Amino acid sequence: MTARSIGAVAAGFVAVAVVTTLVDVVLHATGVYPPWGEPIGNGLSLLATAYRVVITIGGGYLTARLAPIRPLAHAVVLGIVGIVAAAVATAVTWNVQPPLAPHWYPLALVATALPCTWMGGRIVSRGAR
Repeated sequence: MTARSIGAVAAGFVAVAVVTTLVDVVLHATGVYPPWGEPIGNGLSLLATAYRVVITIGGGYLTARLAPIRPLAHAVVLGIVGIVAAAVATAVTWNVQPPLAPHWYPLALVATALPCTWMGGRIVSRGAR
């Protein structure tokens, strides 16, 4: 991989991490989410999954737009990186007491990482035709 390829994937990853964190901060600050460290239930976990899906599609789109060649392949690499990151986070938080969220939530993040980044990359690939 070239430096531009690595940069494209890194930019997508950082963008997803920063934007999701900012949304989390706003939702905590406005009282939609409970205070930090307190668990969220199924409804708020569904909300978090929904906006993470949209943001992750955006990360795949950004990665593909920045890719020097083969934009969809770069978006897929981002998805694989996302799977690994989400799986590590899942393993680290799985037995936290009290649980921060229902167990389905981190599994959903693992499962949606690749399809979302692929979709973002696909949007770019279709537009290039």
